[in-house]
Amino acid sequence: NKENVLRRFLKLSGVVFAGLILLSGCRGATVYNVENSPIEAKIPSSKVYDAIKMAGASKGWIITNIRPGLAMGKLNARSHTAIVEIPYTENSFSIRYKDSTDLNYDASNNQIHKNYNGWIKNLENAINVQLSVLAN
Repeated sequence: NKENVLRRFLKLSGVVFAGLILLSGCRGATVYNVENSPIEAKIPSSKVYDAIKMAGASKGWIITNIRPGLAMGKLNARSHTAIVEIPYTENSFSIRYKDSTDLNYDASNNQIHKNYNGWIKNLENAINVQLSVLAN
């Protein structure tokens, strides 16, 4: 009868809709990069590196100095690894995606596991906190 057909259709539509929502949640997010975040206080670039290193360590990142003005950050979280480049001067710093493992990075549409962006925002905030501590 018509009621049973309508009920089945609505039930199937609900399942399909729920599946689409679930799949869209797993797709990931656009890679978040920090570009030229300004440093308000006058701090020598060597001290900016110190702030980046301390901030990274506070969030579980291993920060290494590649050369003056360029640091690299690596975060291992369970089976996931994120690697970023952190160019810096006495006036600004950036955090840019470099590589990852097990984070479903898709270069064609610049998408990555949604947790990655949280890690980067936490690192950015921690760097800003350390820079403000050094400024005072």
